Amino acid sequence: QVQLAESGGGLVQPGGSLRPSCPVSGFIFSSNTMGWYRQAPGKQRELVAKIYSSGLTIYVDSVKGRFTISRDNAKMVSLQMNALKPEDTAVYYCTVNNNYWGQGTQVTVSS
Repeated sequence: QVQLAESGGGLVQPGGSLRPSCPVSGFIFSSNTMGWYRQAPGKQRELVAKIYSSGLTIYVDSVKGRFTISRDNAKMVSLQMNALKPEDTAVYYCTVNNNYWGQGTQVTVSS
């Protein structure tokens, strides 16, 4: 059974950094796409970043230049978040192919 478990969220001041990570247990083909979504209160879940097995990455415009997604084959996906803003506050979810999801980790950016 495939399981994802995010960690590394927390409370940070504006301009700070966090690095959520998401280890994957169970068998996953390395060709799968891995990604991060987020959902703020009262808003729909949105794509933050995704990374293909080729290494190609895609980011939502609001995080370009600040966030970096990386993966360790199909066993771990991480999201380096720098220069955080209050509008980045949300629950962040990792996913494999949008088929498997973690339980989410809270990121709060506030002074």
